[in-house]
Amino acid sequence: MSFNIIVAIDQKRGIGKSNDIPWHLSGDFKHFASITKRTQDSQKRNAVVMGSKTWESLPGAYKPLPGRLNVVLDREREYQVVEDVPVFTSLDGALADLVARGNIEQIFIIGGGQLYATAITHPDCDTLYITQIHETFDCDTFFPEIPETFKEVSRSDMQEEKGIKYQFVVYKKCS
Repeated sequence: MSFNIIVAIDQKRGIGKSNDIPWHLSGDFKHFASITKRTQDSQKRNAVVMGSKTWESLPGAYKPLPGRLNVVLDREREYQVVEDVPVFTSLDGALADLVARGNIEQIFIIGGGQLYATAITHPDCDTLYITQIHETFDCDTFFPEIPETFKEVSRSDMQEEKGIKYQFVVYKKCS
């Protein structure tokens, strides 16, 4: 089963600083929720896979992210989160579990930096949903270079919020 990556990046591919997002754009949050919740089959739901630092950065009211199966990756087998949020020590282990469940329609990798770096070169990574922010922020975590195997297939009109311009861009892996 293929999976997707969803991320917001600045002009230097920055994605965060001190385990937080340096910008807060409600249009981007709505886009993220819409993409990661939407299913074709009402009997299925989507999964969002994140590293433990991303999990810890979620506001308490959004833990777990509603309407999706949340999955956390951590190198420590004993890492504990809330009930009904499975924890895995590897991306492949999580993917195998999600496929075996039979009720997952799409899988989205939602961060952080280390997980993005692993996922973008994984053979099952198919689609990148990228919010391109046309500004540079002070970041300490970055999204990897997009491999040449991915080609842009769509780009939204320019959005603007709080004086910040951004676009929603979709890349698909070409064989």
